[in-house]
Amino acid sequence: MAAGDSWLYIVTDIEVDGPWPGPNSMRSFASVAVRETGEEVDTFEAVLEPLPGAAPDPDTLAWFQGHPEAWAACTTDPEPVPEVMARWVDWVAALPRPRAFAASPIALDGPWIDLYLRRFTRYGLTMGPYETETLFDHGALCLRSYAAAVLGRPVGEISPHTLPADWLGDVAHTHRAIDDARGYAHLLGELMRRSGAVR
Repeated sequence: MAAGDSWLYIVTDIEVDGPWPGPNSMRSFASVAVRETGEEVDTFEAVLEPLPGAAPDPDTLAWFQGHPEAWAACTTDPEPVPEVMARWVDWVAALPRPRAFAASPIALDGPWIDLYLRRFTRYGLTMGPYETETLFDHGALCLRSYAAAVLGRPVGEISPHTLPADWLGDVAHTHRAIDDARGYAHLLGELMRRSGAVR
């Protein structure tokens, strides 16, 4: 990587059937590969089978009962997890470097993606200093934290419902993973411009 290379961000959103990675399952996820300018490069979307031995959380299922379209989007035609993760790894690896993972918030999406990577592939989201083959370069970006810094507001006040709709590209936050990932990808470009990182 040369200094000044344009970064690619793999903006990812997940949908899960409970709060705990492992005891609960990630049911779907989507990624939008986007330049710092907000230019969309490629997308990935998948629905996954539940983890063996895992069970949905009753409170999460109750929430989904009020959002049947979101539940349908993250459970229809699921695929085996190892196949999905292998395909996602191949998709990420084919994208140009330097590249970074991004999510909103990273504290939610990051641990789930890391668990699924480590359990079903030879990769992790952030890998150790002696691991020479990595998917991502130099960690990950939390879009919620970035938005809080740009706006000068507490991070707890940042959500798709408190941000201007045009910052999310006027993409409705539907809890369908690809819709939400695309909105966050637009947010990244907006934050890059407003922070002065790109012009």
